[in-house]
Amino acid sequence: MSLQALSAKKYPGGTLRLGRVLARNAAYTRYFVTYPSGSLTISGILNVPSTPGPHPALVLNHGHIDPAIYTNGRGLMREQDYLARRGYVVLHTDYRNHAQSSKDPGNEVNVRLGYTEDAINAVLALRTSQYVDPNRIGMLGRSMGGGITYNVLVAQPGLVKAAVVFAPVSSDAVDNFNRWTRPNTTVANAIVRAHGAPNRNPTFWRNISAVNFFDRVTEPVLIHHGSADSTCPIAWSTETLAALKKAGKNATMYTYPGEEHAFGPAWPTSMARTVSFLKQQGL
Repeated sequence: MSLQALSAKKYPGGTLRLGRVLARNAAYTRYFVTYPSGSLTISGILNVPSTPGPHPALVLNHGHIDPAIYTNGRGLMREQDYLARRGYVVLHTDYRNHAQSSKDPGNEVNVRLGYTEDAINAVLALRTSQYVDPNRIGMLGRSMGGGITYNVLVAQPGLVKAAVVFAPVSSDAVDNFNRWTRPNTTVANAIVRAHGAPNRNPTFWRNISAVNFFDRVTEPVLIHHGSADSTCPIAWSTETLAALKKAGKNATMYTYPGEEHAFGPAWPTSMARTVSFLKQQGL
């Protein structure tokens, strides 16, 4: 139960399996897909551009949505469409316990580190796709998915070429636990029983916080954050950027005055900057 353990773990990968066509337009075809993540099967969607490939590709890590109401491909719909129309194969993962994915009863007690495994395995599955250039794969995460993206970068450096995060959670797991998990006493008590509270077992909490391993990051990172974000304070991204810079990493942050967590008027600007950044990295 640590980022070091995820780093040392062997990931055999597996085949990205295309299912039914969910939608088709002039720009891309949208498929239901599954892929293996260890012993589990993870569902998702794949947008494949109509232009000739192989294409650069992106794994999209969505933010927290209650699994009880989550449906296949939900969470980054605007980004899925925008990026596919600009020539990217887009794999949006559902994560374990979501949509048609396998169940993992221990995921909450294990502070959702399983989602990081699912994102790592998504990249490996993409490499098997006939539509994808396996050497041009990036990752984009939003909110909780931003934290998952940070975890992937430190657990498996070199797995992707670049990473973009929107309104991400903190790179310190204690911040996230205190803000969202503590109020849910049932889950919080189960985590504390299993791993200890942050003040009683600081080693555990340090070892699941990406900020403590930014020296391992090898990919350029782009952060987008709104100044009025009431869900994930912009200070978290400011602190993450400072930590990445201190570790000597290639990191950039754009701030958006007045923008809330979901992004509104500035969203098109943030996406244009995202594509420009990705192209600069060869994606």
